[in-house]
Amino acid sequence: MPPKSLKSQGTPEPQEETPLLHDGKAPRTETPLPITQIAVLLLLQLCEPITSLSINPYINQLVSELPVVVGDERKVGYYAGFIVSLYFAAEAVTVLQWSRLSDHVGRKPVLLCGLLGTVLSSLLFGLSRSFSALVLSRCLHGMLNGNIGVMKSMMAELTDETNMARGFSLIPVTWAIGSTIGPFIGGVLSRPQDRWPNVFSHPFWGEYPYFLPCLATAAYALLSFTLAAIFLKETVNSNPVMKSRTEVNSDLPRVGEGEMLDVKDTGKPLPLRALLTRPVVVSIANYCMISLLEIIAVTLIPLVWSTSVEFGGLGMSPASIGLWMTGYGFTNGIFQFVAFPHIVERLGPRRVFIASTLCFIPVYIMFPFENLALHDSFRGANMVTGLLMILQLSAIGFSDMGFSTIFMYISSAAPNKRSLGATNGLAQTMVSIQRTIGPAAAASLFAFSLDNNILGGNFTFVVLPAVVLVGLGIAVQLPRVTWTQ
Repeated sequence: MPPKSLKSQGTPEPQEETPLLHDGKAPRTETPLPITQIAVLLLLQLCEPITSLSINPYINQLVSELPVVVGDERKVGYYAGFIVSLYFAAEAVTVLQWSRLSDHVGRKPVLLCGLLGTVLSSLLFGLSRSFSALVLSRCLHGMLNGNIGVMKSMMAELTDETNMARGFSLIPVTWAIGSTIGPFIGGVLSRPQDRWPNVFSHPFWGEYPYFLPCLATAAYALLSFTLAAIFLKETVNSNPVMKSRTEVNSDLPRVGEGEMLDVKDTGKPLPLRALLTRPVVVSIANYCMISLLEIIAVTLIPLVWSTSVEFGGLGMSPASIGLWMTGYGFTNGIFQFVAFPHIVERLGPRRVFIASTLCFIPVYIMFPFENLALHDSFRGANMVTGLLMILQLSAIGFSDMGFSTIFMYISSAAPNKRSLGATNGLAQTMVSIQRTIGPAAAASLFAFSLDNNILGGNFTFVVLPAVVLVGLGIAVQLPRVTWTQ
């Protein structure tokens, strides 16, 4: 016999901001996470930050050695930002197709294709010695890698409402670990002939000084491919059988008395236009905004830190930048894993997301003060600069919690389970467009400020806080809790 509706049981109908745990009922026991499958999924997800962030410590030095720059350090920002942006432009073209394909053929085949694309493009990047070759390899990486949206869909399918916060908190933890490993690989393994001339004495390493870090990232992607092929289990039933409401509920995790999943969750993937509901649009808009703010910060940190002090930077070497980012990634990973579930439980996802957005203001305004401290001749100037850098990285770490919360909003906004991949793919497409614009715009704005000496070269750090306020206006459109279906 079908269960009674919520209304017939005397329970109010769920509204847009109805909490997932209904008032007046005993708290539900958290469902244990499927540790093995999530562990494999997170190992695969490490590929993204490792491959993308490993180039950050040396990309500006690599570009400065290319003929296209003609020895002008002030032009490095234009070309470095262009290379970073092209990856996301290529990803924007294909990521939705990859994600929608995963709704039909399954997540695992798409993930395996993406990993092979990462191996190929990483090796090509390391062998590139011209600007056009670098552009081609980065575009290839973006086009063949549709794994980000697919992995988020798998995480949503491996969790339920009781453990979703814990599961999605692992995504930024994984990114933080990759943020530790990636810059370390790029900073330490770049130009190995200069560091270990006896070991890397062959002329090949002099001709291709950045191939070793690319080889290391490709090797990890190949290892991930092997692990996925052997251990990862499919989470999508590509041939669903329609069941009664009672049968559907018996096959899925219990969601509490009176809470039933709609039978359409076992149906076919919905057409793209059916995804454009208000919950999906609002969630994706906020994901785009926080991603834009984050990619701008990630672009400016190695660019400003590597720029000479006279041009507004800190004059740091690739190795130093890599070590700083390694330390940040390690501490941020611990913070996200330990703190996020408790903070989001106490404050709610909306407040956490708004606070995460506001954290980008101190991230941006810290740059000129770091440079100013180095310009001063008083004793302990380097210590002051180091303290400002720590505060800056700490603010970025807190802002990372915004990604965990917005992933929860996007997953709960999907119209049905079989359209989860398409929803995440649409979100990733829009974010890729933002991340295409962000690096090129930020690097170009920084270079423009220096070239024209606007506000002493600090015009960039006046414009960006205003962009944060725009993001805040979008963030307040989110409901107090994640969307309910």
